[in-house]
Amino acid sequence: METISPKLLNWASILDSQTREQAVKTAGLPFIYPHLALMPDAHLGKGATVGSVIPTLRAIIPAAVGVDIGCGMIAVRTQYSVKDLPKDLKRIREDIERVIPLSAGHNNKKVLPTAEPRIAELKGLAAKAGFNPAQYVEKWELQLGSLGSGNHFIEICADENQDVWLFLHSGSRGIGNKIAQHHIGVAQHVSRKKQVYLPDPDLAYLDEGTPQFDRYIAELRWAQHFALLNREEMMDRVSAQFGHWVGGRVQERERINCHHNFTQQETHYGKPVWVSRKGAIKAEPGDPGLIPGSMGTASYVVEGLGNPASLNSSPHGAGREYSRNAARKAFTLAELKRAMRGIEFRASEAFIDEIPAAYKPIDQVMQDASDLVTVRHKLRQLVNVKGN
Repeated sequence: METISPKLLNWASILDSQTREQAVKTAGLPFIYPHLALMPDAHLGKGATVGSVIPTLRAIIPAAVGVDIGCGMIAVRTQYSVKDLPKDLKRIREDIERVIPLSAGHNNKKVLPTAEPRIAELKGLAAKAGFNPAQYVEKWELQLGSLGSGNHFIEICADENQDVWLFLHSGSRGIGNKIAQHHIGVAQHVSRKKQVYLPDPDLAYLDEGTPQFDRYIAELRWAQHFALLNREEMMDRVSAQFGHWVGGRVQERERINCHHNFTQQETHYGKPVWVSRKGAIKAEPGDPGLIPGSMGTASYVVEGLGNPASLNSSPHGAGREYSRNAARKAFTLAELKRAMRGIEFRASEAFIDEIPAAYKPIDQVMQDASDLVTVRHKLRQLVNVKGN
């Protein structure tokens, strides 16, 4: 851990100058308390750094939560071993691709029976929160159980004991994005009206005790729960398809579902603060967590160590070294195929920006995080499913 300033602690051994500068700007805001914690996977983000833990006194920065509210991971450890799996990995990949809408803008054509109780729960929560999600996305219900694109994925993995895991990464989809963008705009409007100086317009904030703050928190919490249920819905579908493929029903030995784009109230260094984890997971003592690598490298099942200096947090993944545009220019489909050798995936130029070489080495990230989490399992990918 490196102390960049009294207000900024850094766990990233790989950190470019732009990301460092962005974090310094955020850490300099007057309501940061006690300090901003940069995780090992830190990289440049919108307003606030991805891979940062941002504690704020009586204020919150909507862009510090991110535009994919509640994005996170879910994993299920099955009773199956690698030796139990059929040889035809392509079949299960295509089965998963058929039952879960992939890519940005791709939704379910109808609400499936498995989603109905989750939709009902979300409608009840929205009514209690005093808003109608349809004001953001008319048919938001159809987004529950859809993956999205970018670095979102579904995988079948094996751990060091050859136990098979189902693993996926997604968030609050278009509805969460619309909610986030709206409140980032509200915060910017409020800041302009108050003539608040900001080093970056995307660091605009809302003050606790104002109607705008209360409205954001209510809708944020709803979107966080949507993201959690979205992962649950997809995992149930993946589990069912996996069961058909192996000729049996999955018996879940373990299920972990954790956010890495979220905010909540916590007490740190003697004061109640709003802790926004933008690309970071909560890692209190014993907390189970999931830290994925890139699509062709290892992922980790971890347990939190409760490091107080990190505000009980840990990284959420490998963290980008190349922007998406830079990766598309630097790498080729042939290189992606070589990196994915031995893993069943859909080879497409659309995934070049997700090539493992575009990310920090996950093993280095985990080494940097050795005082934040302990590793329970290291997973290797057998099957990878992504949206364009």
